[in-house]
Amino acid sequence: MSITPNFLILWGDGINCENETAKAVELAGGHASKVHINDLIESPKRLEQYQGLIVPGGFSFGDHLGSGQILSLKLERFVKQELEVFVKKFPVMGVCNGFQTLVRLGLLPNANFQRNCSLVKNESGHFQDAWVELEKNSASPCIWTKNLPETFFLPARHGEGRFFCESPAVLKNLQDNNQIVLRYAVDFNGAVDRIAGVCDSSGLVFSLMPHPEAAVYDWHLPFAGKAWGLEFFKNAVQFLK
Repeated sequence: MSITPNFLILWGDGINCENETAKAVELAGGHASKVHINDLIESPKRLEQYQGLIVPGGFSFGDHLGSGQILSLKLERFVKQELEVFVKKFPVMGVCNGFQTLVRLGLLPNANFQRNCSLVKNESGHFQDAWVELEKNSASPCIWTKNLPETFFLPARHGEGRFFCESPAVLKNLQDNNQIVLRYAVDFNGAVDRIAGVCDSSGLVFSLMPHPEAAVYDWHLPFAGKAWGLEFFKNAVQFLK
């Protein structure tokens, strides 16, 4: 009898996609526990109760000082020791604001708490909201995207989603190691190499700007087609089982 993996869904202080994310985990066959950031800070050891972690989208702390900045600082200050152990064993995903948080925390592109890249304002200079076509890198080690097709659609909605690497060497490492998991089929926000999602070298830690939790049913799509968002969560659940 397989054990149902338990996912911690972080929420609070401007995060606003925790309910949809928890629902997606449950539909995928996992158990979802929504934990407020303040509760995790008060008791960091509770992270040891879980086998997966998802930082959902939203506007954590109102994006003051930059998107995901305050949330990443809180996690580093109070939960770093527990996260260092967790990311070496279990799947972690950040969506949109969660992507921004994990990059600022230094868990992406490598889970070593070193900041090598950033997510900056869209090239357009304003918030963008659209369904985007994504291309999957089948050579990627990412465990979250194993059963996804080569191309599919997800909704993207962000103002600071342009992936940027100041160091050409860091970008080349991402490319050479197949850590660029998802690319926009057509340039959406000016991101370098059309990057929409990246993972760490192990494939356990993964983040993307578009929202898979908002595309779990076919009727979520504003056009005829298949919704693939649930597959991200199914992949993580099956990996743990």
